[in-house]
Amino acid sequence: MYEKVCRYISRESESVVVSVQYRLAPEHKYPAAYEDCLSATIDFMKNTENYGVDPARVIVCGDSAGGNLAAAVSQALAGRSDLPRLRAQVLIYPGLQALDFNLPSYHQNRGVPLLLRERAAFFALQYLNGDALHVQEVLEGSHIPPDMRLKYRKWVSPD
Repeated sequence: MYEKVCRYISRESESVVVSVQYRLAPEHKYPAAYEDCLSATIDFMKNTENYGVDPARVIVCGDSAGGNLAAAVSQALAGRSDLPRLRAQVLIYPGLQALDFNLPSYHQNRGVPLLLRERAAFFALQYLNGDALHVQEVLEGSHIPPDMRLKYRKWVSPD
C-alpha cells in the first residue's frame, strides 16, 4: 500500500527506506508494534552491508501511528554507539501525544476528514490498551491527573 510513497521519499531524500509491516491494534496492544519496528530497524542497521546499503543514508519514516513509531524508534536508537546513526526521521502527521486532545490543532481540525478528533482519541486508546470505552474522558482531558498535566505543560500546551 505504501510502496509508491516509500519510493518517493527514498528518491527525494536520497536515502534508504525500509518499510516495516508491524502488528496492529487492537489485536496486538502496545508495545507490539513498537517492538516490531525497533527490532526490524536494529536488525537492518546491524546488517546494512549485507543489503549493499550505505548506513549513513538510512532514515526512519512514518505517518499517523507509524509516525509515532518512527519517532519512538529514533529516540531508542539515538544514544546507541553499537549501531550507525540514522540520517533522519520523517514524520507525516504523526500521533505524538495522547495527553491533551483539546490543543488548538485538534479544535481547528476537528471536522477535517479522515482523522477526526474523536477518531484520534479512539485509535489512541485502541493502540494503548485495546479499550475505547473511555473516549469521552480522554476528549475532556479527565484521563490525566492534574499534577501530571502541570508536569508536562511545558511540552504539551497551546503555548
